[in-house]
Amino acid sequence: MLTHDQNELLTRTGPGTPMGDLFRRYWIPALLAEEIAEPDCPPVRVKLLGEQLIAFRDSRGRIGLLDEFCSHRTASLFFGRNEECGLRCSYHGWKYDVDGNCVDMPSEPEGSAFKNRIKQRSYPCVERGGVIWTYMGPAERQPAPPELEWAVLDDDQRFVSKRLQESNYLQAMEGGIDSSHVSFAHRFNIDDDPMHAGTEGLQYIKSDTRPKFEVVESDGGLVIGARRVVDEESYYWRITQWIMPWYTIIPPFGTHNPLGGHAWVPIDDENCWAWSINYHPTRPLREDELAAMRAGDGIHVKYVPGTYRPVANRENDFLIDRQAQREGRSFSGVEGISMQDASLQESMGRICDRTKERLGTSDAGIILARRRLLAALEELQESGDDAVLPGTDPEHQRVRSASMILPTSVPFQEGARDALVAVPGEDFVSI
Repeated sequence: MLTHDQNELLTRTGPGTPMGDLFRRYWIPALLAEEIAEPDCPPVRVKLLGEQLIAFRDSRGRIGLLDEFCSHRTASLFFGRNEECGLRCSYHGWKYDVDGNCVDMPSEPEGSAFKNRIKQRSYPCVERGGVIWTYMGPAERQPAPPELEWAVLDDDQRFVSKRLQESNYLQAMEGGIDSSHVSFAHRFNIDDDPMHAGTEGLQYIKSDTRPKFEVVESDGGLVIGARRVVDEESYYWRITQWIMPWYTIIPPFGTHNPLGGHAWVPIDDENCWAWSINYHPTRPLREDELAAMRAGDGIHVKYVPGTYRPVANRENDFLIDRQAQREGRSFSGVEGISMQDASLQESMGRICDRTKERLGTSDAGIILARRRLLAALEELQESGDDAVLPGTDPEHQRVRSASMILPTSVPFQEGARDALVAVPGEDFVSI
C-alpha cells in the first residue's frame, strides 16, 4: 500500500512535477511513424506528459515536435500548412522549422529581424522501430537513443501498435508486471489466442493458479520470476523484464511464436498510450501472424475507425458479454487480452487510490517497481545532473524475457542468466 503522498508522486507527470522531470530524462515513444508517413503530410496533435504538442515531417523528411500553439497569438498549429521545410500558422503566416526557429514572419514589415527573436518550444526526435521517439529533458543530459531489441530489428521482424487507455499510466503498467492475473482474467481465452495456443507453458499456467514470485533488481529495472510447480523436482518459470521507466517484455509461449512487449506512456495524469509490440529476433514475421495482429488479435486491438481508441471502451462497458461469462467462454466477459486488462485497470478509476489496496505475495513485482521509481526520483532530486538513472544506458535495454523449466534447486536468475540477454541473431528461450 502506498501513502497518499507517494501515490501523488508516482502518478503526476505534468511539467514541473518530480515524476514528470524523471520521465523527461528518457526517450519517449511519441507516435507511430505511420502517423506522419510522408514529407509535407498534415501535422498531427501529440499530447505527452500533459504537454500539447504538434508533430510534422518536413519537405526533407526531418521530424519536428513543437508546442502546438503558435508563439504569436496561440492559434493551434494543427491547422497550419506543412510546406517548404516548415510549418506555417494559418492565422498570420508565421512559419517554424523542425527546431522551432521562426523562419518567416510575413505579417511584419519587410526587413524586420523580429522573427530571429522567436523560438517555438521544440523537442528532438529520432525514428526507429516504426516509432518516433522524443526527448523532453535538459539538452545536456540527453541519453543515447533507445536500443530495446524490438526497436533495432529490421522492419519485417516487428509489428507495433498503440491504443488509448483511459487511466493513469501506473495502474496500466502494473498490470503488465503482474503475471498472476493470466490464470484468471485470460483463463478461457488463451487456448485460442495465436500467441499461446498449443504451447506447453499454457498448460502449466492453467494447472497452477498460485504462482510464487521472486524479484531481483537489474541495471535497468527489475527481473520478475513467477514459478509454477511442474513436479517434485522442477518448476516452470515465467520471467518478465521490466525496464525503466515503463517497458515490459512478456515471457514468451513456445519457440515458434514471436515475443511481445508493452510500453505505457502518460498522455496526461488520467490517460496513457498503451503500446504493444510483437517481434522475432531471428526471422521475419509470417503473413498469417501479421494478419492476426492487424486484425486486433493477441495483444493488439480493434479500433474505432479513424482513431486509436479501442472499439471496446469504457463508454460501452467494453462490450462485456455476460452470456459468454456464464458459459465459460470468457472469464471476464470481455473479448481480447488487451481489453480484458484495460477494462479492469480502467475500472479502478482514472487514478487508482492505492491507499485502499491490500497487497499479497503475488504483488511483489509491483511493490518493488514502485520502490524503484521512488528511488529514481530521490536520486534525481539529490544528484541533479549527476543522477544515474536505470534504463537510460542502452546496455540496460538489451534484455529479453524467457520461459523455461528449471530444477527446484536452481535460482531462476542463475538458471536463466544467458536467456535474459538479447544477443543479435540468437533465438530466445521458451517452452
